[in-house]
Amino acid sequence: MAATAASGSAAPAVRWELTGACYCRASGELRCRAELTERDCTRRCRDELCDDWFWLERRPCWNWGYGG
Repeated sequence: MAATAASGSAAPAVRWELTGACYCRASGELRCRAELTERDCTRRCRDELCDDWFWLERRPCWNWGYGG
């Protein structure tokens, strides 16, 4: 019974935040940071003085090339 009471409604609610790719363009160069929330992306890009930025939820960074 103690286990049931301990795991009842007193447990904190878990809030999920999506992560994704954060792209920042500064001085004509496009850079990406992976696994950031949209809020973290916005904060990081403002701190790094990016000219513009965008965030893609649940996406990895893409290098726009095919290797070779």
